[in-house]
Amino acid sequence: MGEKEFLLTQEGYDKLEQELEYLKTTERYEIAERIKVALGFGDLSENSEYDEAKNAQAANETKIAELEEKIKYAKIIDESEIDTEVVQVGNIVKVLDMEYNEEIEYTIVGSTEVDLAQNKISNESPIGKALLGKKKNKVVEVQAPAGVIKLKILAIKK
Repeated sequence: MGEKEFLLTQEGYDKLEQELEYLKTTERYEIAERIKVALGFGDLSENSEYDEAKNAQAANETKIAELEEKIKYAKIIDESEIDTEVVQVGNIVKVLDMEYNEEIEYTIVGSTEVDLAQNKISNESPIGKALLGKKKNKVVEVQAPAGVIKLKILAIKK
């Protein structure tokens, strides 16, 4: 990865640190135990348990490196600096989908905190990019794979 800044809320940063700690301690220990057990089965050339455990170890180490990178370049969003005049990372934005006359609330977050089930969208997503820097009552057009979506910003809050 390059030296890319990762925007995070304090909650998101804390979650990354907790996950990193889990992977470095509990997960590493459990994988080491699986490797030890698999070694007890003898011949490594036909030992699928050993291969699976080594693959799990490699995947875990990759995930640890990714999390360390994100934490190293994390920029925590200062909640006190978030205003509600224009849309920015950390805001909750209520919009009206003008085609379906449907209200939706999105929380704009950094790319590492995306959770579509909770309507947490990235500032780098098409909708996130379109909303950033806009004011209440502004209509934005979002280029989406299905065509252009028109959203009217109804409210901006913390």
